[in-house]
Amino acid sequence: MRYWRLDRPTSGGQLDLSHVTSLVAAIGHADATSFAAEVLNTLGEAARISQCTIFAYEFGNRPRTVSVADHRGGRFLRDVADVYSKLFYVLDGNQGIISNTSASKPGAAMVMHQQNSDDIVHDGYRAACYSDPNVCDRLSLLVQPAEDIWLSVNLYRDRDQGNFQPREIALVEALAPLIGHSARHHYALHGQSQLGIPQLMLAKVRSLCTTLAKRELDVVRGVLEGRTAVEIAEILGIKPASVITYQRRAYQRLGISSQRQLFALCLSSEKV
Repeated sequence: MRYWRLDRPTSGGQLDLSHVTSLVAAIGHADATSFAAEVLNTLGEAARISQCTIFAYEFGNRPRTVSVADHRGGRFLRDVADVYSKLFYVLDGNQGIISNTSASKPGAAMVMHQQNSDDIVHDGYRAACYSDPNVCDRLSLLVQPAEDIWLSVNLYRDRDQGNFQPREIALVEALAPLIGHSARHHYALHGQSQLGIPQLMLAKVRSLCTTLAKRELDVVRGVLEGRTAVEIAEILGIKPASVITYQRRAYQRLGISSQRQLFALCLSSEKV
């Protein structure tokens, strides 16, 4: 596992102009597959990329799938993305990069992260997000469209293609400004509009209490979305009793004892 910051555009890299035109045309498209599919069309043949998923990491919340495309079609990769968002995102090397990489201003940072199946220690994560989808390697292009918001353009290689080679990584680096800036504009035109009131309220809670654990935040998010403990448990893949435990711990950290007080806290400016 390794990552590096792209401080300046690299030279080189050739692609079909029609692919660039189609990629630009897909910016802001409401179809959840269109933008990722055009990223695949742009890079897929030259870099032998078979799958693309674009996640938004907003205010430290559980990642949200912005666009996803798989050469096989269907819902398979979207289901994998859902499992990742519910169960395994905290194990992703992207999390450490997002937490530790700062930009002088939003939009300035562009980071490349390579993570192959051998880097994954957790058996469940490796099986669900690498082995089952037949993935052996992943390149992630991380860009920051706004403060406390990061996008990850994830490019995957099938197992029979082997890991990314230096020439292919260099090609992705060369085209990173095109892909990264296109992703930022797509998010601004379409993806950001999906950010609802519960997510904004959760961001407020997180800013008031920075000690909340990831699972506690996930449960609080479910509460703010109006879900029951059973529904939250189903989404997170845990037991309802565990949801209650995480909820109680979160409320203790926040200094509250009820859902009503949680909503009141979201509307206040009080420091926890």
